[in-house]
Amino acid sequence: MRGLRAQAVAARIGDIAPHTARFADQWPTGQDVEILPPVRHALAEIGVSYLFSEDAPTLLPYAFQLFLAREVLVRPSRWVWPRWIPTPARRFRTRQQVAFTDALRPIVRRRRSSGRLGDDMLGQMLRPSPHYGLLPEEAILDTLPGITVATFETPSRAAGWILLHLARHPQAAGRVAAEAASLPADPSATTSTHLGNLRYTQALVSEVLRLYPPSWLLTRRAPRQTQLADYTIDAGSTVLVCPYTAHRDAREFPEPDQFRPERWLDDSGSSAKPGVFLSFGTGPHGCEGAALAMAMLTLLTAQTARRYHLSEPPGPEPSYQVTTLEGLAPVGLRLRATLRG
Repeated sequence: MRGLRAQAVAARIGDIAPHTARFADQWPTGQDVEILPPVRHALAEIGVSYLFSEDAPTLLPYAFQLFLAREVLVRPSRWVWPRWIPTPARRFRTRQQVAFTDALRPIVRRRRSSGRLGDDMLGQMLRPSPHYGLLPEEAILDTLPGITVATFETPSRAAGWILLHLARHPQAAGRVAAEAASLPADPSATTSTHLGNLRYTQALVSEVLRLYPPSWLLTRRAPRQTQLADYTIDAGSTVLVCPYTAHRDAREFPEPDQFRPERWLDDSGSSAKPGVFLSFGTGPHGCEGAALAMAMLTLLTAQTARRYHLSEPPGPEPSYQVTTLEGLAPVGLRLRATLRG
């Protein structure tokens, strides 16, 4: 999608950065904080604002409810019901989907009737495409709810692991903080050049995504019979790919279990080879929001490390939550922030 391409994201770094700075500013110091809820709220504000600009405040509550409906849907259950049975969780998800669509529909019609389409993601979708022409209203309404939740659902899981690594690796956090000192005092003045200069921060984000890919299992369907190593995969077969184990292949990543952000600063850690780095998928079905996710996570990491030393409070370590739909998330993650310097 045009609105999610790297060039489009780069043009709006000044809109993304203030939200990440506000998240860091609002972190209560000297307290043990369960960090995933405020992270999710901050990333939701970024994602919904990126998609809908001035209409974001109207749609943000519906986006949260839709996210909650998805969470309820993937909770473990004693029973596995056929897809056609309208369980309470499925009915709740349907109601939230309808509510989001009903809130979005008048916004789409107002923008089209006024001719003020906007420069955000919705505005891009309202403009005719050279390949597909003018998208029907229903196509927009069917597509955007899923994209909206995706802008903060998966990045929130990733951000949890990143902040945990800042706490566990203070030397790496110090390097991020030193690099982040070059960011403008006014976050809205941040540009893609500033983002590009955060090389070590991006390396740290990539390394955490390698070790803890937020989507631990990818599914693909083979369109034709394919030979893979010594195996024949028949046409129509579903293939499961596990980035969590693939990223720990020593043939591609030396010392694969070690946290080494430096590996991404030279060719040895390059993800240019197809199929090596799978946190955003790969090939034609790779994540279209990869550029937006990397921008959000990099700036959130830089702004947080710039202000705080993070530490883990005493007690049990965060556990893993692994489900096919929800991905790999840290559960029970509590961190403490103290002002740096």
